[in-house]
Amino acid sequence: MKVFITGATGTIGFHVARAFRRAGHEVAGLVRTPAKAKLLEAEEIRPVLGTLQSPAAWADEAAQASVLVHAAVDYTADAAQLDGQVLDVFLRPGAPGAPKRTVLYTSGIWIQGDTGGVPVDESTPIQPHAKVAWRPALERRVLASDAVRGAVLRPATVYGRGGSLTAMWFQGAVEGDVRVFGDGANHQAMVHVEDLADAYVRAAERSVAGEVFLLADGSRARVRDMVDAVVRAAGGKARVTYVPPSQAPEAMRKLAECLAMDQAADASKARRLLGWEPRHTDFAAGAATYLAAWKASL
Repeated sequence: MKVFITGATGTIGFHVARAFRRAGHEVAGLVRTPAKAKLLEAEEIRPVLGTLQSPAAWADEAAQASVLVHAAVDYTADAAQLDGQVLDVFLRPGAPGAPKRTVLYTSGIWIQGDTGGVPVDESTPIQPHAKVAWRPALERRVLASDAVRGAVLRPATVYGRGGSLTAMWFQGAVEGDVRVFGDGANHQAMVHVEDLADAYVRAAERSVAGEVFLLADGSRARVRDMVDAVVRAAGGKARVTYVPPSQAPEAMRKLAECLAMDQAADASKARRLLGWEPRHTDFAAGAATYLAAWKASL
């Protein structure tokens, strides 16, 4: 398969691109700068210079692919508008008589809202947080398109390698002061980035269409227990402060509210339809390994 990926050097996109290449597929990845392009070339991924803001510059490249993966997000700009522009390209009909392309759209678990720590699945009505209130409409565009085989992937909190949101815990533990939004009694659904990437490859290779997949490792750890494991891995001397989201800086308020949600997810559908089985299922047990990986990625 020929695969085109946005956000190809991002937390999710880079590992998804690598997973497709390791599976033997021809992969091209959208990247902003020549310096980052070298990261892709080292992984046998062909870089395509461009930005989400100017899709016309890479639309022809995307048209050559049989699998299109949107793994980029830019929260500093109008994320809804940028995602819409990407879908304008990705959802275009192919040449007459050509097989339909597969489009994989990256959403996220925050669209489910606070689940009260009770596992939800794809049939559970969504209650998107304000930070991602724009995503349901874009999910519907992908799922309803007759021009492509569209699927939506909703990852849980991603960890592993560079750390993603867990990097805040690592940095605080190393510097001696960890600040956690919420009271720590909440659960945070988790998924290792390598397991997540495997799900994307499986969804593309099985040509799924019209499906939504929640992707979480099934763990039910409290945030407090995961943070304590990180602190121990860093030497056990860091102070941990739990901060109500209402006290977060205004620019971080919505993010803080999302991180304080009590969420759990059931990924049985991905197991059933994709044969997906996460190999990493206990963030706290591997905290020392993940901390070391985060340090090495700096």
